[in-house]
Amino acid sequence: MSDNDDVRSERDADRPDEVTDPLLWRRALEVADAHEPDGEGGCRNLLCAGQPWPCPAWNSAQHALRVARGGRAPATRFTQAGGPDLPSVPAPRSQRVTQAA
Repeated sequence: MSDNDDVRSERDADRPDEVTDPLLWRRALEVADAHEPDGEGGCRNLLCAGQPWPCPAWNSAQHALRVARGGRAPATRFTQAGGPDLPSVPAPRSQRVTQAA
């Protein structure tokens, strides 16, 4: 099994039951992971150099994750800390807790 297969099975295992478009869900997660916050208030992706996080690509990925679940994207609410309040959307890869097999 390749590393890509391991990542794919991990993502499929984490996919919520209400997802109606698994491919869109997987691709949206890849975009969101590629546009994680850099710890200094910006996006870590080189394509977004100098842009604050959440960047437009990350926001689009969140919209795609909602659409993949068969819904429409609601207006984004923000937490007191200033970040988006998206409890049903997976955390960035760097903030995920994985269990050893």
